[in-house]
Amino acid sequence: MKNKSTEEKIVKKERKLWFRCLKNIMKMRYKKPQFIFLGEEFKTGGIILSNHEGTDAPMSLEIWNNAPIRMWGAHEMNSGLIKMYKYQSRVYYHEKKHWNLHLARLFCLIASPLTNMFYKGLNLISTYRDTRLMRTIKESIKAIEEGQNIVIYPENSEDGYLAELKGFHAGFVLLADTCLKKGIDVPVYVTYYKKKENQYVIDAPVNYSEIVKKYKTKEEITKALCQRCNELGKMQFEKEIKTKKEKAKEEPKKEITK
Repeated sequence: MKNKSTEEKIVKKERKLWFRCLKNIMKMRYKKPQFIFLGEEFKTGGIILSNHEGTDAPMSLEIWNNAPIRMWGAHEMNSGLIKMYKYQSRVYYHEKKHWNLHLARLFCLIASPLTNMFYKGLNLISTYRDTRLMRTIKESIKAIEEGQNIVIYPENSEDGYLAELKGFHAGFVLLADTCLKKGIDVPVYVTYYKKKENQYVIDAPVNYSEIVKKYKTKEEITKALCQRCNELGKMQFEKEIKTKKEKAKEEPKKEITK
């Protein structure tokens, strides 16, 4: 288990100065969410499963989370500006977010160059729908061994990003299975980002060895963890408690007695 100072070194190693400065600027757009941990906070060398919720979940996690992470993402978003533009305009904005295709293409003339720059700083791990997925697995295991947490958005988003997830793709099961065969029992964190409340709910981590004891097939695993993700999304929590500084501003000034 790595200590906090080790985690900080990993973060600094993986995120260059220009990218950290860019993230500071983007804090004006993506406000800090309330992180609600139902168990332990993120440590190192785990798998984090999350709903996507447009750009809000990935950006909130990248900008405001302090644990070392590497994200999975469609290889089209990590294969140069032209491929990114085609994927982002047609698949992401048109098919998943249901924008008008012409509007999506116009918008991405500006958005894609900025996204391309951000993804270079993000150090994304590319995912594939064919045998090249083994590249993803190999790179992910190396990152886990170095202390990174792998963030995966496994939801079935054929009909867009829905509040109630329809199902999980099984890529993360392949990763966790391969890790276990190599003697790495990864902790799995199921999480859900609630956009309206700006809350990130993080379930208690469960070691993958415990998951496979309970669920025997990848279909059972994906179904159970997707169901848990939806349960997290339906939980209700109070808004974040105000800081002492905010409370002090609201308190009436006391009269000074002589």
